[in-house]
Amino acid sequence: MAMARTQTLVQLSDELLHRLDDYRAREGRSRSEVVREAIEQYLAADREAETDRLLVEAYTRQPPETVWEEQAAKDMIAAEPW
Repeated sequence: MAMARTQTLVQLSDELLHRLDDYRAREGRSRSEVVREAIEQYLAADREAETDRLLVEAYTRQPPETVWEEQAAKDMIAAEPW
């Protein structure tokens, strides 16, 4: 199923456009495809950083009370797929 898309104008420097075109030519992909993927990766990294920030904030507000709770929290965080 095709996803609805909105065309967006983005201004790039000549140098950045040249680098983008070199990359997309090597990859055999369109500019749009490369830019969409780059934005997805950028936003995924931002979401991960925000999740990390919220976890730190939560544990700062209410730190574990015992060594066992602290280790359990560390184990649960380490097991997350992010």
